[in-house]
Amino acid sequence: MFIKLISSHLIGKNQRGVALITVMLIVALASIIAAQMTTRLQTQMQRSTNISFNQQAYWYALGAEAFSKRVLITAFKDEPDVTHLEQIWAEEGNNYPVDFGEISGEISDLQSCLNLNALHPKAKTKAEAADSGSDKSPSSSKSESRTDSTVTPKSKSGSDKQLPAATVLEALIIDLNIEDVGNFEAEAMVNALTDWLDSNDMITGSGGAEDNDYASREFPYLAANSYLASVNELRLIEHFTPAVILALTPYVCVLPQNAQHLININTLDAEKPELLQALLDSSLEDAQEILSARDSSGYENLEDFYKLPELSKIKMEKWQKAQFVIDSQYFKLKASARFNNSYFAMSSIMKVNDTQQIQVISRTIGRN
Repeated sequence: MFIKLISSHLIGKNQRGVALITVMLIVALASIIAAQMTTRLQTQMQRSTNISFNQQAYWYALGAEAFSKRVLITAFKDEPDVTHLEQIWAEEGNNYPVDFGEISGEISDLQSCLNLNALHPKAKTKAEAADSGSDKSPSSSKSESRTDSTVTPKSKSGSDKQLPAATVLEALIIDLNIEDVGNFEAEAMVNALTDWLDSNDMITGSGGAEDNDYASREFPYLAANSYLASVNELRLIEHFTPAVILALTPYVCVLPQNAQHLININTLDAEKPELLQALLDSSLEDAQEILSARDSSGYENLEDFYKLPELSKIKMEKWQKAQFVIDSQYFKLKASARFNNSYFAMSSIMKVNDTQQIQVISRTIGRN
């Protein structure tokens, strides 16, 4: 009997110990679940806050775009036919404080750089540009553009069948004095870019590249056979090395779905004379003198530009004269906004219509 009482007492203590351990495990598990729920709730709350802050920064950037439209409208209200660097749109980028953040923006003229899409087959050849004369109106440029999809034959740089932008780009690459890049490499890059833009599979020149060249790479892809969407797209095109792209970037740009090749002589950067050097096929010193002779308010008509004494030593062909204008249609806004700890960067391409209304034709999110 005594032995039975001792046995039952020990069993009871063991059962109570197991029950206690079970309760402790349940409490620990409940604590872990509660901690995870709290962590997830905090994460969701922070995520919602970040989304809200980022959305506010986005609306601030759109506010900068709307303000830029007003700036352009004001700039061209009194001078609808001339665009120059003394107008208010050309002021250096400014920062504007707002609640819990700031907005910054800078407007640049997209006709003070070389449009790479001007190498598209729909662009005018040298002969067509020369025939168009001084007619630089948007409607005439649009109606007289080439509409066929055939590639423009490329031969020597003086050929009337060559695109003016192709000649200028080749000269620009050479004039930039990039290491290990000469005439042959520059021509190959122009040919490869032409093939990237045209819609056929015929290789242009000895340096051209089509689908077969890109499909044979370690990570294959095909040629776009369409307009460029960004200067960064050059990274995909044969022969364009990082050094070349880095050197070209300050001088070139992309007009979306537009093969226009018109350069505003009033807004060319005097600190980048290499572009004018390529446009005129002149020396760097002559290009610098021509830009130095320009007034801060530019020229009221092209004849004043053509009459420059500094330009008299340069024999310009008709297609070269057809490259220049004194007014611009396309502008680029680089806007950035900060709200609390959220940042937002956006680039907008805007077009000034005949009625002086501003149309946003492209938006790109990001700093590039």
